[in-house]
Order: sequence, then C-alpha cells, then structure tokens
Amino acid sequence: MSDETRITAYRDGPLVVRGPFRLEDQDGGEIDPGREVVALCRCGRSRIRPFCDGSHKLVRFSAPSTREDRRIAARPAD
Repeated sequence: MSDETRITAYRDGPLVVRGPFRLEDQDGGEIDPGREVVALCRCGRSRIRPFCDGSHKLVRFSAPSTREDRRIAARPAD
C-alpha cells in the first residue's frame, strides 16, 4: 500500500478513499471504517452515512467526477 492518500470522485457516485486516513466526527471522535478503502456518500441518502450504500443509484443522484462550477454568470444590464 502506498503512503499517499487518494480520494477519487466518481461521476454520479461516491468519493472513494484509498490509502492511510483517519475519519472523524465533528467532535474529533474516530469513526472506524472497518477497512482500508472506503466509499463516502455524496448523495445524502445512504442508510450507513458517512459511508455509501449504493442509494445514489436509486435516487438517480447526479454529480460530475470533476470540479463543478456553479458560479452564476453576470446578467447584462437592461
């Protein structure tokens, strides 16, 4: 295993974390993933959050695997 941590965003799916990492809750408590590679939910519908359970397929979650640019274009003056 590499010492480098890699997080891969999958189109319309989870974030997959590979490599050494520590997952914590907002209070600093460790969340034991029980494995070395985990899929983190992006759709918010998983029943095992923060982990992915495949619910994104049922709810037809849509997100790119690249950075999303949601800036609103400036509207021309009337």
